[in-house]
Amino acid sequence: GNIYWTDHGFNLIEVARLNGSFRYVIISQGLDQPRSIALHPEKGYLFWTEWGQNPCIGRARLDGSEKVVLVSLGIAWPNGISIDYEENKLYWCDARTDKIERIDLESGGNREIVLSGSNVDMFSVAVFGAYIYWSDR
Repeated sequence: GNIYWTDHGFNLIEVARLNGSFRYVIISQGLDQPRSIALHPEKGYLFWTEWGQNPCIGRARLDGSEKVVLVSLGIAWPNGISIDYEENKLYWCDARTDKIERIDLESGGNREIVLSGSNVDMFSVAVFGAYIYWSDR
């Protein structure tokens, strides 16, 4: 098995074996402040949130290839990200817009607001079955 993580100090997404061996950078170009990642091993996808100069939700293959931006408009501080594996939806929460939104993880289309609050400062989101869980600061 592998473990993936973001490195905020160096603006990288890295991977290594569970024992720490074979560590390497899979994405370094175009990242400013990566925040969270989510993996879909069956489809071979890595998703991430980006807080930097150009906030976005991105997707790439698990090796960092085929990098695309799925969402770049109407987001500011996308924090947590989660996958609904049964419905093939990608969820994220935004600490500035105070929303949880979702899209189709393949096309990036069918964007929907799932929850909208005020002064919530959403930090993380998780989806399991028919439930959505989130935390705020």
